[in-house]
Amino acid sequence: MQVTVNRNALVEVLNMAAPVAASRTPRELLKCVRLTTVDGSLLVGATDLEVALRGEVRQVEVKVPGAALVPADKLMQIARECPDETLNIESEELVCRIRGADSHFEIYGQDPKDFPPVPDLEGTPDVEVEGSVLTSLIERTLFAVAKENTRYAISGVLWETKGKRLSLVATDGRRLAEANGPVARSTGGDQRMIVPAKTMQVLQRVLPHVPEDTPVGVRFSSNQVVVRAGLFVVSSPLVEGQFPKYEDVIPKDSDKKITLSTPDFHSAVRRAALLASDESKGIRLAFDAGMLVLSSRTPEQGEATVSMRTDYQGQPLQIGFNPAYLAEALRVVSSPTVQMELKEGNRPGILRAGAEFLYVIMPVSL
Repeated sequence: MQVTVNRNALVEVLNMAAPVAASRTPRELLKCVRLTTVDGSLLVGATDLEVALRGEVRQVEVKVPGAALVPADKLMQIARECPDETLNIESEELVCRIRGADSHFEIYGQDPKDFPPVPDLEGTPDVEVEGSVLTSLIERTLFAVAKENTRYAISGVLWETKGKRLSLVATDGRRLAEANGPVARSTGGDQRMIVPAKTMQVLQRVLPHVPEDTPVGVRFSSNQVVVRAGLFVVSSPLVEGQFPKYEDVIPKDSDKKITLSTPDFHSAVRRAALLASDESKGIRLAFDAGMLVLSSRTPEQGEATVSMRTDYQGQPLQIGFNPAYLAEALRVVSSPTVQMELKEGNRPGILRAGAEFLYVIMPVSL
């Protein structure tokens, strides 16, 4: 293989591909990226066998087609540090040579034939969605995924397509986030799958690089998801198992509904949490006519009290919540107000931001 490639374009793709390459593995080839020339472009592929990514570099002149498998970290370091506008890359057997105007690097790689396949999205995608919509859906759900849990199914995010709507749902057993958005086009029927959290994190990095007028295509299969996002394709196996029946978790009988300013409530939660006890990890929300008082107390350190006006006119109600769980949800809400729905002090609460975001949070004992 012999190519001349625009350095900035190569760095942009390597920024996405290099983190996917496995850094801690005895298999040296998984620490590499595969460079392949296809139809006048340079494809950069990486995988750790859990998630795979391929990126396309179009600002390239292919002199001799071929492939190379080179360590991702070294190629990234070289591409970043060289000041040249273009780099010449050529490979022969297991040696890759990279030349700039005044520099020459020779790095030893692996046989590209041994590298695991990195899928492309072939044919018509099942769903097309705007990149900004998918970005928003991921942002509003990924934070609620179970970090450490023996229930493997909730270590991913549930994707559901119903007609022209796409819903993403995540839970860790103590809170649940659901975000909804429109799809630009759907060619298949209703779909339901669980995408690993790591795959979602890769998509979160890739999506900002998708042009605004370019839809993101998603292909589902029985055990794999493939997403084409601009010049990138992200793929991974699906999470096995049954996602909880999340609809049953959403309270249907909440009779107390309070509209709150999103930034004011977010600020009040953060301030009240400053003196929350490490043991309880909770703050108290006390609702009374026209007023909400948030408070916390730690015997060794002191107590905090924050008040804010509300439209609540019901009977006094007190409930405890984990402030970190409240703050994480409020951080991803873009609407100026949120609606809190409550029943009793020992029942789950709901945060809603229009029809696009719903968040169920379990109370804590104080």
